[in-house]
Amino acid sequence: MRIGVTGSGGKLGRASVDRLRADGHEVVGFDTVGTPGPGFTRVDLADYGQTLDALLGVTARHAGLDALVHLAAIPVNGLVPDATTFQNNMAVSFNVLFAAQRAGIRSVVLASSITAMGFPFDDAPPSLPVDETFTKANNTYGLGKVAEEAMAAQLASWGDGSSITALRFTNVVGPDEYGTFARADEPGYRRDLLGSWIDARDGAAAVSLAVSGATPGFRVYNVAAPTSGTAAPSREVAERWFPGTPVAPDLGEFESLMSTRAIRRDLGFTAVDDWRSPPQT
Repeated sequence: MRIGVTGSGGKLGRASVDRLRADGHEVVGFDTVGTPGPGFTRVDLADYGQTLDALLGVTARHAGLDALVHLAAIPVNGLVPDATTFQNNMAVSFNVLFAAQRAGIRSVVLASSITAMGFPFDDAPPSLPVDETFTKANNTYGLGKVAEEAMAAQLASWGDGSSITALRFTNVVGPDEYGTFARADEPGYRRDLLGSWIDARDGAAAVSLAVSGATPGFRVYNVAAPTSGTAAPSREVAERWFPGTPVAPDLGEFESLMSTRAIRRDLGFTAVDDWRSPPQT
């Protein structure tokens, strides 16, 4: 397929472009930063006209896209004022999703976030591991993700055969960032992330699976390493952080408290990288 990737210059974007190309797809990256050339076009996605034009076609780059991966966003609260985070991300996602509809792109993968489901989890979730049925935003970045998912669910029904898959990513860790796991035995390490994490290359694998496994309608999946980023067993961690919260009786010894059971079941997702056996950088 010919696949567009917004936010292609980011950590997950770079990994996704590499993975999709390795899978044999032609990829065109769209971002505000990057070196113009084959496979990349600089686009201000906050401008609907630029966005629609870029998705319809770019001379010397592409004449139409079969699928789109939307990763572009202000990535966290704090980089700009809170209202700006929400307003920018919502405007960009509307522009991209609506332009994709107008351009006839029927397969879209959208980056959502663990922030849509309770981050930083000051209040205990209803049960563990936390699955895709739980939604609770506590900041404007997370609120934007909740709103983007709701918008995507509606837009998926506007086009015959349209598929939009939202992937709720947790903290994306690059191959050169495994040093942080030296703190994995600290009692509060990654508590605000339910102890979860995902290697950028495994996140890219999830993107690839969502593209190739697209089916009509809207779906949402958690994306995390199936094993926890904490050194202690998951049941012990759950009791320490969320005493009294119901825990699945079949929870694995080091299973992630951000459930990845759905994406493993439906898309066959298997994470390759584990902080316990760091990759070569």
